[in-house]
Amino acid sequence: MKLVEFLGDSLSEIRDFPDDARQMVGYQVDRLQRGLEPDHWKPMSTIGAGVREIRIRELSGAFRVIYIATLPAKVVILHAFQKKTQRTAKQDIQLATERLSEFLRRK
Repeated sequence: MKLVEFLGDSLSEIRDFPDDARQMVGYQVDRLQRGLEPDHWKPMSTIGAGVREIRIRELSGAFRVIYIATLPAKVVILHAFQKKTQRTAKQDIQLATERLSEFLRRK
């Protein structure tokens, strides 16, 4: 089973999600840890190679978790947020990109 590393405030952001969304994220991250695909995801190649986004929709809105799971022993959660518009905000993409760059530099 892969370890999970949360970068920046991503863990506290997930903890602030409504209960249903937080439980769905936990289930999807567990799938990643076991080497499985999440139920609903899309590639985020604008952020970096191998970066994906878990897509959660529930009564209180749309929630996203940007991660990279191509590492052999760990899943890295780059960013988590509630999506307010159809398009992902530039600031969310930029933050995930910065965190990925920082992570890759220290690897």
